[in-house]
Amino acid sequence: MHAWWRDEVAAQSSRWRLWAPVAFGGGAAIYFGLRVEPPLWPLLVLAFATVVAWLWVRRRGVARVWTWSFLIAACLTGGLAAAKIRTETVAAPIAPALSRPVFIEAWVVDVDSPGQRGARVVIAPVRIRGLAPDQTPVRLRATVRGQPPRPGEAIRLFAILNPPPAPASPGAYDFGRNAFFQGMGGVAFALGETRRTELSPPPWRLRLTMAVNGARYALAQRIVARLGPRNGGIAAAMTTSHETWISQRELDLMRDSGLAHILSVSGLHMAIVGGFVFFVVRLGVAAWPWLALRVSGKKIAATAGLAALAVYLVVSGAPPPAERAAITAAIAFLAILLDRQAVTMHGLAVAAFVVLAFQPEAVVTPGFQMSFAATAALVALVEAWPKRTREISVPWPVAAVQRFGGWLTAAVTASLVAGLATGPFAMQHFNRTAMYGLLANLGTAPVADFILMPALALGAALEPLGLGAPSLTVAGWGVEVMLRIGGWAAGLPGAVRTIASAPDYVLPIAFLGVLFICLWRGRLRWLGAPFAAAVLLWPRPAAPDLWIGDGGTNAAFRRAHQAVVVRPGVREFAVDLWSRRRGLEMADRPQDGWTCKRFSCLPDTPVSGPVALWWGKRSPDADQMETLCRSAPIVSVRAAVPVLPPACEGRLVLDGVDYARGGAVELWQEGQGWRAVWTIQVRGRRPWTRQPDPDVSDSAA
Repeated sequence: MHAWWRDEVAAQSSRWRLWAPVAFGGGAAIYFGLRVEPPLWPLLVLAFATVVAWLWVRRRGVARVWTWSFLIAACLTGGLAAAKIRTETVAAPIAPALSRPVFIEAWVVDVDSPGQRGARVVIAPVRIRGLAPDQTPVRLRATVRGQPPRPGEAIRLFAILNPPPAPASPGAYDFGRNAFFQGMGGVAFALGETRRTELSPPPWRLRLTMAVNGARYALAQRIVARLGPRNGGIAAAMTTSHETWISQRELDLMRDSGLAHILSVSGLHMAIVGGFVFFVVRLGVAAWPWLALRVSGKKIAATAGLAALAVYLVVSGAPPPAERAAITAAIAFLAILLDRQAVTMHGLAVAAFVVLAFQPEAVVTPGFQMSFAATAALVALVEAWPKRTREISVPWPVAAVQRFGGWLTAAVTASLVAGLATGPFAMQHFNRTAMYGLLANLGTAPVADFILMPALALGAALEPLGLGAPSLTVAGWGVEVMLRIGGWAAGLPGAVRTIASAPDYVLPIAFLGVLFICLWRGRLRWLGAPFAAAVLLWPRPAAPDLWIGDGGTNAAFRRAHQAVVVRPGVREFAVDLWSRRRGLEMADRPQDGWTCKRFSCLPDTPVSGPVALWWGKRSPDADQMETLCRSAPIVSVRAAVPVLPPACEGRLVLDGVDYARGGAVELWQEGQGWRAVWTIQVRGRRPWTRQPDPDVSDSAA
């Protein structure tokens, strides 16, 4: 037993350093998990001290266990400091929640994905009436009416301006945090038509950004014109990241079949485009004997692959997932140029370090977690894959069957391993599992890898010259095949299963379990399997009895395994997000048993529901307030309530002041009282939150 353990540890001699980026990311994750913003200088001092200590013990030549321990400590504190520095660097004004609509004059930077209320654009405000220049956000996301204006246009909007929305429920996806690190200081909703205006010339960087985005949008329009809105919309999204033309039906189909990842420009796309260019250039060099004898075809192909990645990154608009994928692929090509092995765990560790050094916030995003977990699992699979013995002489039909069988086995295994590695994150963040996603991805992989993406890359390169029709037509066929496979998988019985989120601390346990399986070399790696499955196996706490959204405009209460929505169709995205996160199925409030008017909805009896909702901007009068309190144990009022009538004694009354302080709220009934958890309690007081500083506590009411 002692010898076996010694061999297991000895096998890790070159693997200990792989845990350095894990520790660095862990430090960044600790920073983002804090509820109060820490000061900068203690983090810098701590990071400096641990780095100096690591260098000192390394120079003294002490035992490896000590140098490794100090290295991990240095990376952990370095991740903390890097995240804080990044926050200080990107800090920009956040829009206040104004009581009245305002006029906004701005440049259109890019066309964003459409929302439920219409088309959306990213704008760079020049002037916002009522805000001083130092209060004006750098970027806004604006929902506009009709067709979105093109990048580079100067526009004027009459719009409602708000800060980026807070999470829909405590612990849910935080759009405001992601918007903060992308320079997005608020959201605007246009109340009228978008009008063109005259503005002074923008800075050269903004002009360059708008010119690039204008060319991207024009390319997307040409692809849609060639292939039609259905197939062309998906092809445009895969090429330029513009999802403007994708209908909700196609989007749901891709999600339910497990193919939605194809729409987001990320690792798969970068790998296919870079690999395709690498293969074509290397084949071209090998086909020219004079050139093949004088240059390294492999290095020329790697250089061409790097150039292809850079071009594709620009064409795609450089979204964060594409940037991370490009860095990972670029390091693989650089390894080739430096005569190193391209696909190794050490190369992946370097890529993770580079990404986290420049974007520490990526560690808490689903895209980073899923992409690096999948890549680490696939690299570990490559390391463990048995080497095939080459036969000296085999008839070509037999060789063809053997190679096809080997490819099929490798494809199935790779899809299964990648799916298992990303499963915990999909369950925790998206609360839905496509049960037939493996089949759908296996069916679409040959089409996407060998037909769709190469044809799209060639067509996008030739389309500005008017020569892209043949390639784009082939790409359109590939999209059609992909949609048919996705439709078949999404239409199977039980295609989608909803899974409630585990407690927040469970996902790091699963992440470390996945990484231990991938990074440890030897049979001991399987000790990480139960930890990797923690999200699936961990007991779920009881779902809340009631949820009230940010602002008190809608509510839903639990009845068995359903989330009964008081106002169906209002803020549906937030309700859907909350119900899926708690593992509940959405259901509309029944017509019977409720009295609903223009600004209120009240249950007729306590059996009908536990909450009375008032969403008018003006507070109810005394008689209306008394009626609300008599109808339900919980009363939610959007406006502030200055005085409560006697009928409200013993009732839990939440008003606009509470929602302004705490955001959305979840409530559990405990005996005769209610326990409330507000969004601000989980989110904390951080630079990306814009709220007053009330005393909101987790207590029984």
